Amino acid sequence: MDTDILVLDKHTLKDLEIFASNSADQSLFNFCNLTRSDGGANVLHRRMHQPWSSVARIHDTQIAITFVIRHRESFSKLPSAYTMDRAHTYLHEVMPVILDRNPIEFGFSALSLRSNHDRYYYKIITGVQITNGLIRKAKAFVNQPELRAVVGEIAPYLDEMREILNRPNLHALADDDVVGWFWKILRLDQTFRLNEKVAINRILKLVFEIDALIALADVTAQNNFVMPELTEGPLAVHAEGLVHPFVPDPVPNAAALDQSQRVLFLTGPNMAGKTTYLRAIATALYFAHLGMGVPAKSFKFTPAQHLFSAISLSDDLHNGVSYFRAEALRAKAVAQAIADGNRVIALLDEPFKGTNVKDALDASLAILERFSTKQDCLFMFSSHLIELSDELTVTEQIDCQYFEADESEGKLRFDYLLRSGVSSQRLGMRVLREEGVFDLLDYKSP
Repeated sequence: MDTDILVLDKHTLKDLEIFASNSADQSLFNFCNLTRSDGGANVLHRRMHQPWSSVARIHDTQIAITFVIRHRESFSKLPSAYTMDRAHTYLHEVMPVILDRNPIEFGFSALSLRSNHDRYYYKIITGVQITNGLIRKAKAFVNQPELRAVVGEIAPYLDEMREILNRPNLHALADDDVVGWFWKILRLDQTFRLNEKVAINRILKLVFEIDALIALADVTAQNNFVMPELTEGPLAVHAEGLVHPFVPDPVPNAAALDQSQRVLFLTGPNMAGKTTYLRAIATALYFAHLGMGVPAKSFKFTPAQHLFSAISLSDDLHNGVSYFRAEALRAKAVAQAIADGNRVIALLDEPFKGTNVKDALDASLAILERFSTKQDCLFMFSSHLIELSDELTVTEQIDCQYFEADESEGKLRFDYLLRSGVSSQRLGMRVLREEGVFDLLDYKSP
C-alpha cells in the first residue's frame, strides 16, 4: 500500500457520492470534471480515487493549484482537447508505418503506401498535422515567460516537457502547418509513430496531468473555495463556515476535532441536519486531501491515512448479511484500520439501528468509549440515543453537539445551526400526526 495515498474503501466512495450519485450528474467527480480532454478526465478520475495522505504531497498540489489560479490565462494556452485527443488516437491507431530508414528504400515504401492504401494515407496526413500542431502548441505553452517560475507539482511536468521537446527530432520541426510531398508527410509519420512515439506519448500524459490540475484549480476558483491550512502532528480538523457544495442556500457551521476531543457525538431530530453536516465534513476532508480548495471560510487539518463513512448501509440478501451484521462489519473495518496503526477518520451516521434499543445503547456506548481512547484518530458519531448523554458528558474526549427544530407557531422549523450539548427533542409522533397518518388510520367510513 502506498503510504502517500488516502485509503477509501468502496462503501466510502459510495457514501460520499464520489463517482456515482442518486441524483443525475451530482457526483463529486462530475462536479470537479472541468477537464478539457478525455485523457485529463482519466487522470482526474485516478486522482479522485487516490487522494494524497501526506503533508508534502498535498502541499505540493496546493501550491500548484494556487499558481494555476493566479496565472489562469497562461494555462488557457494548453493544447486544445481536440488536439490532445486526436493526437492520442493517431499514435495508437493500427495503421501501416514505414520501417525503412534508407532514403531509397523509404521512397519506394512511401510510394507503395501512398498508391495502395488511400484510406490509411489520408488518416496519416490528418494525424501528422494534428501531432505537429500538438508539439508546436506544447512548445509555445511551456516557453511562456510566466511559466518559468512555476511552483509545486506542475513544475517537474513542465521541466520534463521542455526536455522532451528539445529532443533533436522534435526541436527541428517547423513552426507552421505540415505541407509538402507525400514522402515528407510519411517521413514525419515515421518520426512520430516510430522514432518518437514514446516521447510524444509522454508529452500527452504530462499534458493530461496538467489538464486535471487545471480542473481542480477552476473548481476551487469558480466556487470561491478556501485553500486549507496543513498541519503536521496528531490528527485534527478545525473549520469555520463549513457547507456542503451541493446544498442550495446552505447554513454554514463550524467543526472542531482534535486529540483533546477526538469524538463528536451528534444528536437531533430527523431532518434537522445531522447527516448533511457529516457529509459536509467528509466532503471537505476529501477535497482537502486532493489538494484543492474546500467549501468553508477557513479549514485547517492534519491528513489522515484512512477515511471511513457509514452513512447509507444496507443488508445483503444474496450473501446472507443482515442489516445489523452489515453495521458490525463496518465497525470492524474501522477497528481493523485502527489496530493496524493507521491515522483514521470515521463517520458513523446513526449506527446500530438494526438491533433492539438495549443492544444499540450498549453497542454505541462500548464503541464510543473505545473510540475516545484511540490516539491520532478522529470520529463522528450521530445518534438518536440521547440516553447515552449521562455516560458521555463525563468523558473529556467526547464533544456533544446537536441540531434542533423550532416547534413554535404550530409548525416544525429547522435553522440547521449546530449547538453544544445533547438534544432532548423527540418528534417522531408529531411528524406522524402532522402528516395525517393517524387520521387516516382512525378514519371510519360512514
